[in-house]
Amino acid sequence: MDKAGMFSALADLILPVECGGCGVAGTRWCRRCRSRMSDAPVELSPRVDVGVATWALGRYRAPYATSVLAMKEHRRRDLAEPLGAALAGALRTLAAWSELPDVDRLHLIPAPTRALSARRRGGDTVTAFAAAAATELGAGVRVTPLLHTVGSVRDSMGLDARHRASNMSGAIVCRSLPAGLRRPDAGTDGFVLIDDVLTTGATAAESVRVLGAQGLRVHSVVVIAGA
Repeated sequence: MDKAGMFSALADLILPVECGGCGVAGTRWCRRCRSRMSDAPVELSPRVDVGVATWALGRYRAPYATSVLAMKEHRRRDLAEPLGAALAGALRTLAAWSELPDVDRLHLIPAPTRALSARRRGGDTVTAFAAAAATELGAGVRVTPLLHTVGSVRDSMGLDARHRASNMSGAIVCRSLPAGLRRPDAGTDGFVLIDDVLTTGATAAESVRVLGAQGLRVHSVVVIAGA
């Protein structure tokens, strides 16, 4: 065994490897979770009107919810690739259903994450798996991080739909559009808002509104897990 393999084996003894979706030992992402994450996306009906179609790879249960929580709460950055591959598959399916424009000309816009939360998690998890999906889909697909939150937004955990909407109102702003989005043929591109979990739809609704104010029509919202 070479030195790298020895260190890997030692790490597995100290921190046993387990599937980020179901917890089974011995693998970081098991075949069963990979198969389940390739199921057809499901349409959501959030309590807050988002204004566009909202889709999830699956409902808020294993392996959808557990893999997201593993990335966010346990810094499982190794899950960005399998989640990105699953997201890419869902986007291909939605394009085949005519729910999205040409999958070769998509802009994946990560939903905004509070800077403090991103630092605590070791980075922006949504951008990480969106980037993995873009790589899977090919050179024509880009991750376009346009949104960020301002200081007034607070953690929405425990808030109901009305208070989440109030919390997000005016709390999301859009960066200046890059030159590529101002070209004459940009209207044929597809814009998809990407997030990890959709609960009430408050964040998605405000994000879609802010992007619309900049002249960008979001075609769909796609998340990993839907409540």
